Amino acid sequence: MTRREALALSLALASTRAAASEPQDYPQWRGQHRDGSASAFAEPSIWPKTLTQRWKVEVGAGYATPLVVGDSIYCFTRRRGDEVMTALDASTGQELWHTSYAAPYAPLDAAAAHGAGPKATPAFHDGKLFTLGVSGVVAAFDASSGRLLWRTADPPEPALFGAASSPVAEASLVITHPGNYDPLTAFDLETGAVIWTAGEQGFFSAPIVADLAGTRQVITMIQQAVIGVSLADGRLLWRYPWSGGQGGITPIVNDDTIIVSSRGSGVAAFKPTNSQQPETVWETKEVSMYISNPVVVADTLFGLSHLARNQYFALDAKTGEVLWLGPPRQADNTAVVKAGNNLFLLNDDSELIVAEASRSSFKPFRSYIVADSATWAQPVIAGSRIFVEDVSSLTLWTLD
Repeated sequence: MTRREALALSLALASTRAAASEPQDYPQWRGQHRDGSASAFAEPSIWPKTLTQRWKVEVGAGYATPLVVGDSIYCFTRRRGDEVMTALDASTGQELWHTSYAAPYAPLDAAAAHGAGPKATPAFHDGKLFTLGVSGVVAAFDASSGRLLWRTADPPEPALFGAASSPVAEASLVITHPGNYDPLTAFDLETGAVIWTAGEQGFFSAPIVADLAGTRQVITMIQQAVIGVSLADGRLLWRYPWSGGQGGITPIVNDDTIIVSSRGSGVAAFKPTNSQQPETVWETKEVSMYISNPVVVADTLFGLSHLARNQYFALDAKTGEVLWLGPPRQADNTAVVKAGNNLFLLNDDSELIVAEASRSSFKPFRSYIVADSATWAQPVIAGSRIFVEDVSSLTLWTLD
């Protein structure tokens, strides 16, 4: 069997495993489909005035989203000079295991306010956990025991502002921008060997995997473009010129178009074609996104624009028309999650807003305080559970 045939078989098996995953699992950045969806959200018949706190535990610092798989929750954090992967019982918060490795890191003065990470969310796949540390180190752990399976060498120079490209794992590969914002790199998930690389330097954006024009491909934002490459071999399929600026959102796939945004560049949608030059579908400069990632509900894009000192907005994902703009000065960052026709907006000041996914105006109808300190990590919403990570602790809230 050739390597290409082996990877094709692995892709088919991976699709079977994905279909068999538990509905409430939250196994990677932005959920099961990397699109900001909650996992099997159970909407209450009556929304409570307050949430019920089930447990709260100290886990360490960082902005990586926790993962929920079965009865376990996994946290990737920093404790003193180490990066630590911890497994907890999701029902009680009791620690099951933790594994660490030395990861000294001193952020530049310009990034000191955001701490020493880690910033990238792990990926769970095939019984393993894959991480990208703040300096650019990629590591793999056994999810049952916590055993460190492999780890890449420390880069000659750590990522200057901290690596933040949350890995994606599929078939026999785990894919990210490692090192000091290195090109898109696919590692063998069993050994850590590099299988292929593509494109140029990445930045503050995570790759996704999607089927477009009949090809399974990895889509990622690099510093001067958005590219699509073949999952099987890393071959460049298309390239869309786009300035990554100081970083941008995870690309969003809506039907056959891809939506991107980065600081100061506005928002654009484009359609990959059979040629290497995709065609632009629409562009707008009325809103622009940076580190707050949007969601699409019924062909409507909801997010937080960094313009006007950060305001919520909605735009038509088919045309780019801005449908409404909320009031300015809302939050430095908002983590957006969709669940049916509901939006959960976790602001960095620990306020969790629940709003209707409305095309006509901003319609919040519930607000909860869910932490005692800043909340930069994406919340995990699974069933009736809401897991919130603040500066150093993780809390389980429930909607009763």
